[in-house]
Amino acid sequence: MQVLIRPWGAMHYFCDGAEDGPCVVFANSLGTDLRLWDPVMPLLPRGLRTIRYDKRGHGLSDTGPDAPITLDDLAQDAIALIEATAGGRPVVFVGLSIGGLIGQAVAAARPDLLHALILSNTAAKLGTAESWQARIAAVQAQGLAGIADAVMERWFAPDFRATPTLAPWRNMMIRTPAAGYIAACAALAGADQTQASAALRLPVLVIAGGADGASPPDVVRATADLIPGALWHLIPDAGHLPCVETPEDWAAAVAAFLQEHAR
Repeated sequence: MQVLIRPWGAMHYFCDGAEDGPCVVFANSLGTDLRLWDPVMPLLPRGLRTIRYDKRGHGLSDTGPDAPITLDDLAQDAIALIEATAGGRPVVFVGLSIGGLIGQAVAAARPDLLHALILSNTAAKLGTAESWQARIAAVQAQGLAGIADAVMERWFAPDFRATPTLAPWRNMMIRTPAAGYIAACAALAGADQTQASAALRLPVLVIAGGADGASPPDVVRATADLIPGALWHLIPDAGHLPCVETPEDWAAAVAAFLQEHAR
């Protein structure tokens, strides 16, 4: 187990690959842990140093004190991880959903730390404060199991939901600590990177899923259009987690970008 001690507790992470290879940091979505990336790891270019982590309140990381957190707090955790693990080298940051918002915040706060940014199934702003407060209220009233089926409908296309492969991902979501899930929802309620992301000046790849019910492709495309020079890639049949549902298609797009921009 690899652990980075933060002011709020222990943050679990996992480094793999060549010690001196180009560093790629992966930030996962709400209600998932670093295993989100397992399906695509074997499909990425060889020679990379991959760094995956569980954001606070998820996976094997501590939840931290019962206090509000912001997107900036989550970005500071990612910045600390990069500084601790990348050996002073800039990284490519890959973020999905809330992980993509974290990546945008890191790029805005510390552009010196990033070579490039990959944003998957995310946007400069996701949902509204009211929608996230409603999600928090639902979790408080029903628990994560009570909202799981609705979340799976937003995460995955119907064909995937009809397979036994759905079960582990549903289990991962409902086994997330409720306090950690709620804290991340509260951070999303206040997150808006619109102005900051419009000012980004680094290579960016933006990926969307045509069947994504959590971050619809038009919302994702609007963020791609916001960032000067950003590349756009749509996976027509994928839902919110294309690295799970269509790993070969997702990895092909990411690999091509990494071949050009990971150094």
